Amino acid sequence: MTRLRKKACVALFLFTLFIFGTMMGLRTLKPSDGFSDLAPGMEMAPFAAERSEKRGEPDSDVADTKIVFSNSGHEHSIFYDIHIFYYLWYGAPQMDRGYIHWDHVLVPHWDPKIAASHPKGRHNPPEDIASSFYPELGPYSSRDPKVLDSHMSQIEAAAAGVVVLSWYPPGVADEHGEPTEDLVPAVMDAAHRHRIKVAFHIQPYRGRTELSMHDNIKYIIDKYGKHGAFYRFKSSTGKVLPLFYVYDSYLTPPEAWAELLTSRGSHSVRGTPYDGIFIALIVEERHKHDILASGFDGMYTYFASNGFSFGSSHQNWKAVKDFCDRNNLLFVPSAGPGYVDTAVRPWNNHNTRNRVNGRYYETSLQAALSVRPDIITITSFNEWHEGTQIERAVPKKTVTRLYLDYKPHQPELYLELTRKWAEQFSKEKEQWLM
Repeated sequence: MTRLRKKACVALFLFTLFIFGTMMGLRTLKPSDGFSDLAPGMEMAPFAAERSEKRGEPDSDVADTKIVFSNSGHEHSIFYDIHIFYYLWYGAPQMDRGYIHWDHVLVPHWDPKIAASHPKGRHNPPEDIASSFYPELGPYSSRDPKVLDSHMSQIEAAAAGVVVLSWYPPGVADEHGEPTEDLVPAVMDAAHRHRIKVAFHIQPYRGRTELSMHDNIKYIIDKYGKHGAFYRFKSSTGKVLPLFYVYDSYLTPPEAWAELLTSRGSHSVRGTPYDGIFIALIVEERHKHDILASGFDGMYTYFASNGFSFGSSHQNWKAVKDFCDRNNLLFVPSAGPGYVDTAVRPWNNHNTRNRVNGRYYETSLQAALSVRPDIITITSFNEWHEGTQIERAVPKKTVTRLYLDYKPHQPELYLELTRKWAEQFSKEKEQWLM
């Protein structure tokens, strides 16, 4: 009798294990109730990624996907909800008329009394460059195809899926540089080879108005809209549209933007072939109301110096995200590895944010993830003047300069940290939607 009871207990135990294993297996299956279990604007679409892999090239129709696998395997996945700001303004003698931007002037303070106590002049590359760090590639030219390919390889290694390209109209440049619009096709081709997409970061050139912006949008979409690297975002309403970041958007009044970005505007792009997702810069708290009134689709924070502005202060991000959620706007926080611009603004030391061997960056990324955004932007890949770059940097000492570096870590530290947190972002999104 005792032996029979033991056999019955063993059989019951095995049956219970079978039921438990079956239930756990069923839990791993995705529901087929017709509703997406992914965040708006970021679809996994594994079948689309598989189609792309079979062709051996990116599929321009899956620009809104959250993840895509490169031909190198799963460990080299990239994430299209990680966007990284990228600058094309650098020049060097082998490709240009001379050094451009690496020889940046020391910008004087607007108060003459403060300006008098700081150095003046400009930098003298290649030993003395306008940065507190020194690039592994040296003071390079953005026109060099090898540089572009190296950059896209680094961005792919960092798992960032979208390059946000600093953009000026043809023939226009920032006050310290030269026009670079002619370089955009080469950037897009290089990005395409690495399965990276390109969005546009429209800069505040002299004379920028809502009317000139209409022309800019039309130009960009007409010229680049059919390129395989051109980025489109899938909104929560299901529309798939180009996404534009508009730097210093607050310089144009809301009523002017509304003429372009609301359906009632006199030269509205809404509902036309030039419609898009337009993301404005929030600096001051009042800007969030202006952005809403302007007809923008969302707001981003850009600055990598926590506390520098209302928008860049991590402690304010939850309130800004709540405002955006209530008003059907995207909130796109910007995380950065640190900030030091004293090589170009020697009087601005109070805004320096030390990297602390990567801890500042991880704190910034954690703050961004904590508000559950659709997209996170990285400031920046290569804004060397402000010391926000994650591009590989190396130790460098000259007669007059001792550059900062990433020691005790390797030059790729910030690429690796970006990948780590991109993967974490993807995992947390899955959890948010369970």
